[in-house]
Order: sequence, then structure tokens, then C-alpha cells
Amino acid sequence: MARSAAHSKPRRLARIQGGSGDTVSALARGLAILQCFAEAPQSANHGPLTHGELSRRTGIPKPTVTRLVATLVAEGYLKPDRDSERYGLAAGVMMLARAFLSGLDVRAAARPHMQALAEEFDASVYLAVCDEPEMVVIEACRSRTAALTSRLDIGSRVALLRSALGRAYLGAIDAAARESLLRALRSSAGNGWRKESAGLDAALRDAALRGYCISLGESHPDISAVAVSLQTSSGEIMTLNCGGPAFRFGEERLRRRVAPRLVATARVIAGEIGAAEPRLAASA
Repeated sequence: MARSAAHSKPRRLARIQGGSGDTVSALARGLAILQCFAEAPQSANHGPLTHGELSRRTGIPKPTVTRLVATLVAEGYLKPDRDSERYGLAAGVMMLARAFLSGLDVRAAARPHMQALAEEFDASVYLAVCDEPEMVVIEACRSRTAALTSRLDIGSRVALLRSALGRAYLGAIDAAARESLLRALRSSAGNGWRKESAGLDAALRDAALRGYCISLGESHPDISAVAVSLQTSSGEIMTLNCGGPAFRFGEERLRRRVAPRLVATARVIAGEIGAAEPRLAASA
């Protein structure tokens, strides 16, 4: 699920204003500008953005936004819209994205196994990494015949607490890291914590006892999924899920049929990327 601008802005301001003495505020502000474009396609007001919209979303004064945008245009990360006073992402960001994705050898190893799993269950299969406070999809495979699937793509972001992908990640990290992350999420959620965390305790028990987590419509009311985590040879924890329409992927089917195949697939992928065993669960 996409994060809202209302929730993102305070976090960006906190990073910009509350950084340590080792941070460069001008760089942080420039990155905050770029982050607005990462969120824009998933928001109601999508597309190129004006100086004023960028200022409102980041809390950065408009004159400063104007200078930052001019710098980003000059460096090839933003481009002006021909017919308006708006700006969009330029090819420079794609160079960074390609460099990031090309370094993830696990994608190449995982793709054929993910596609096979998607075809077997007529499902959607995603591989994701954590980018607090969300998970980011880095590979996506779908059944070629599925009439209704989750429409996440590479770069899509999903909630840590409600998604199977996020719950599998929380179940795989060590207890101290998990508690620290949950404290931050609880503080961010405020009065909405009870709703955001519904089902989380049961999911963490599943991670500890069964090696997988499920989400039954919590992330999206029409989609259910099961997820496992795997640890790369470098120690990075990723998560892999399989799911689809809730009316076809009920809890019993997810647990009895999909979960065992997903666990087996994660083990195969882990072996191919040089990790002897996937990190399927941690004490929760």
C-alpha cells in the first residue's frame, strides 16, 4: 500500500531538521525533493510537480525549492515539463536504479523460480527488501493466465505491518532490531496503531513456529498472501511472497498448499545465491 504524503512529510522534515552533525542539510533537502517524485505516482495527485507542490510536501521554503530543482535539472535528475511550470524525473535517476538493481544477483536467481510458482498457483509472486518504514518490491512475477492479481510492480512500496512481505521481514530480524523498528512504527502510527498492527502478533508467532507469515486482506481487502524471508550471502534479509485474490487464496489454501512450496522455493533460491539456508524465521 502506498504511503500518504501526510504521513511522509513529517518523517522527511525530521530527517532534514534533526540530522546529526555529520549530515549535509542541502543534500538532505535535495533528496527530499526527489522522494516526492517517488511518491507522486502512487498518490491521488500524480504526475509532474510544481515548485509550490514540492514546497508543501517537503516543508522546504519555495525559494530554496527553486534553487534545488534548478540544480537537479542541471545534474540530469529532473526535467521541466514542456507545457507547464512542472517538473518530473529525468534519466539520471534511472542510472542509479539500474546500478542498484544490477547489484542484486538474487533477482536473476529468483526470477525463474518465482515465475514457476506464479504459474503453478495462478498467482502473483514478489521479492522485496526493507526500506523503513515500508517494503520495496525489487522483482515481480505474475501468472500469464490470471484474470485478477495484485498489481504491484518493481519499485512499489507496501506497509511493513499489514503486508505478508513486511511481517516476514519483522519475523526474520533479531529481537532487538525488531523491537526498535516496532517502537518507531508505533510512534509514527499514533492513534492508528491498533488498526495498523492488527494480526501482527499472530504473524510473528507463525514466523517463529512455521517459518512463514500470512496476510488475509490486511494490506489490501481483496488480496491475501503468504511470505517467507531469506538471507543473502552478504547477510541482507529479503522477503518472498505468493498470493492473489482473497476468494481463491483463503487461509487453509495458503497454509496447506502455497506455504510449503514457497518455503521450498526460498531454499532453492538461497542455495543458488550462495546462502546455505534461507533465514526463514527468528525467535519472535
